[in-house]
Amino acid sequence: MRFTNKEIMQIAMKQSAVDANCKVEDFCKKENVVVVSEKHAQARKYLQLPFECNLISYGNNIVASTKEEYREIVGLYINKYPVEHCFETPNMHVLNDEMQKQDLRICFMAEYFLPDVNHLQKRNCDYELRTLKQKDFADLYKKEWGNALCEKRKELDVLGIAAYDDEKLIGLAACSADCESMWQIGVDVLPEYRLRGIASALTSRLAFEIFDEGKVPFYCAAWSNLKSVRNAIKSGFRPAWVEMTVKDIDTVTKMNK
Repeated sequence: MRFTNKEIMQIAMKQSAVDANCKVEDFCKKENVVVVSEKHAQARKYLQLPFECNLISYGNNIVASTKEEYREIVGLYINKYPVEHCFETPNMHVLNDEMQKQDLRICFMAEYFLPDVNHLQKRNCDYELRTLKQKDFADLYKKEWGNALCEKRKELDVLGIAAYDDEKLIGLAACSADCESMWQIGVDVLPEYRLRGIASALTSRLAFEIFDEGKVPFYCAAWSNLKSVRNAIKSGFRPAWVEMTVKDIDTVTKMNK
């Protein structure tokens, strides 16, 4: 393993600092930090910058990256409640109510996982596993592989591990090159093949492949998606940071249709 846990965490914090337009050390402070969001060429490619408002916590405090006009609203909110309560109801309704006055609403809540090198190992399953490259994904942009691959950003889908029952594709973990130092893993298994250890075999092995490329793998799940969270833990990943993102009302409305 070419990375230590400390190095992995530092790489993640460095990327979050780029995304948020803050300093790496801001995530380690005891007090909360509010910064003005700006576009950055090295930010994760799927982010729409500048943020209206994005709250990030690695557990120590909250770094809020927001537009200048919402700075006071956000600062009052994150300094009113404990860090963990700012990311959940009922407290988050306070922020949402204020943001709705600006035609904005809370949209995304996500937990991010990083590999723990002390627990990460290549897991096995009862099916053949094959390594796939970008050219192999051409015919796989289908609904059943929608977590592993993203058709809107297919140029970022660079590497995958697939599980086969004879010649039938039954599971796929793939990663997107979302930024220079970190690649994000997504995984899908056909419903009739779940609970057989396939997802963790795919995820853990892809993590090693990503490390071999000199990148750090990361994994994202909604806190309520227990199947995904359990897979992350079983695969050797551990919770690292959380984010909550505010979007314009039109975007939220479209997503709810």
